[in-house]
Amino acid sequence: MKDRILFVISSHEKLGDTGKKTGYYLSEVAHPWKVLTEAGYEIDFVSPHGGKSPVDGFDLEDPVNKEFWENAEYRSKIDNSMKPFEVDPEDYIAIHYAGGHGTVWDFPNNEAIAELGAKIYENGGVVVAVCHGPTGLMNLKLSDGSYLIDGKKVNAFTNEEERAMELDNVVPFLLEDEMKKRGADFQKADMWQEFTVTDGRLITGQNPQSGTKIGKELVNVLESIRETA
Repeated sequence: MKDRILFVISSHEKLGDTGKKTGYYLSEVAHPWKVLTEAGYEIDFVSPHGGKSPVDGFDLEDPVNKEFWENAEYRSKIDNSMKPFEVDPEDYIAIHYAGGHGTVWDFPNNEAIAELGAKIYENGGVVVAVCHGPTGLMNLKLSDGSYLIDGKKVNAFTNEEERAMELDNVVPFLLEDEMKKRGADFQKADMWQEFTVTDGRLITGQNPQSGTKIGKELVNVLESIRETA
């Protein structure tokens, strides 16, 4: 039986009061999916509401996005995502919080989504998040009451990138600022550069450009865990 990794995607589709749509960002699912499935891992999906989630960054000119979108098995999985209570965290060796602006509204205060990450991490698993996906880490507390990201090297979508998109006054908070408030050692590269940070069993990526690299980092960390087990 293949080792399994849980992907968390947003259920939220409204981009604040702009009248525009958002959701999970396709490449932040598809690019790590390709790396991980090619390495032999099985992926399942969960979202705050379960079922079909709204998708953003819908670019099928990107061959990896296209490959994912046209894969019947995984399209069925992502369009029928589990609800948090349907997930047994014991089944997973890692959890990946995919980004997209939708997460800013429905990840931070979802205790069930945070609890999945905490349990997988405390079971010895790996926690991964990219771009706005680290909104799922903001309020993720371990069983001792501490924030997972407190004292950890992390990164995420930066203040500069949010301002460049002219969404800094649309989102309810700036993710970089909020992670720092929770004690994170926030690292970052220039805007739109591929950039990831690995601190033990925590892997974070800055933006959509970092989707493939976080997948590769996760494979490396899982292999390292296996070798030392």
